[in-house]
Amino acid sequence: MPAPPESGPEYIVITDDYAVADQLLKIVDDAGVKTFLAYSSIPVDQRGNTGSPRGKYKGWLGSLEPRAEDAGYMTARALIDRGKREKAFGIDGKLHMLAIAGDRSTPSSINRNQGMRRAISEDVRVVLKEEVYAAWSRELGSQQAESLYRRYPDAKLVWAGNDLMAFGAMTAWQARGGKPGVDAWFSGINTSTEALEAIKSGRLTSLAGGHFITGAWALLMIYDYHHGRDFADEGLELRRPMFAEFTPQLADRYLERFSGGFEGVDFSRYSKVKNPKLKRYNFGFSQLLEPQS
Repeated sequence: MPAPPESGPEYIVITDDYAVADQLLKIVDDAGVKTFLAYSSIPVDQRGNTGSPRGKYKGWLGSLEPRAEDAGYMTARALIDRGKREKAFGIDGKLHMLAIAGDRSTPSSINRNQGMRRAISEDVRVVLKEEVYAAWSRELGSQQAESLYRRYPDAKLVWAGNDLMAFGAMTAWQARGGKPGVDAWFSGINTSTEALEAIKSGRLTSLAGGHFITGAWALLMIYDYHHGRDFADEGLELRRPMFAEFTPQLADRYLERFSGGFEGVDFSRYSKVKNPKLKRYNFGFSQLLEPQS
């Protein structure tokens, strides 16, 4: 393996967007640069040409993936609990839920949907009337929601795979004379300022987010690896909880602390090199919202 040029990088963090990670691994490995996959790894059924980390491509160190199912589950669970409190039952005595998902093929979309369905399966009084796809788009979310509202007039719970689709669904509900958070309840995923403000105002019932910080955790793992603390003792391909469920209080704290960016976060406190007694990484987002001494 050739050594990387003196002016070049020693490590590259890549994602598997559009399923090109296998090609990138070959290019980077041939250049003698080490690679780390963030946000997702290569699906097992697509590894004919890549194998596993530190195998065919010795420089492929590993991967870190947020557990996307958690986001789908916690938002759907909160939506169901709210529906019960509001007694938003249909004439059949059940809570009717609509789901607006991102797409059919992206792993994060598939896993979020699975989490949502798991929450529904745990409660016999909840019925998923239909699951549609809106390509993560606010406009398409609104169009899909309008069709769903006509077909299922008893549905008062709307689960969405991201915040933009949730806002689209809320707009369509308002166009019918409804009031989100009052006579229908909505959930979303992401930490946009608009979503956090919607949680604070009550227009959104449930919001999960924090997975965007995966890139920072990946750099932390690379830092420790580079300084002699290999993360291999925890596994080469880590899939960990990262999502936080935002309450109005957490939303306030997030906006106050991070509205200007994350430069003030001391990530060294989560490093095994900096903290030799640390045995296992914690990648949960909630800890970043806790007071730091």
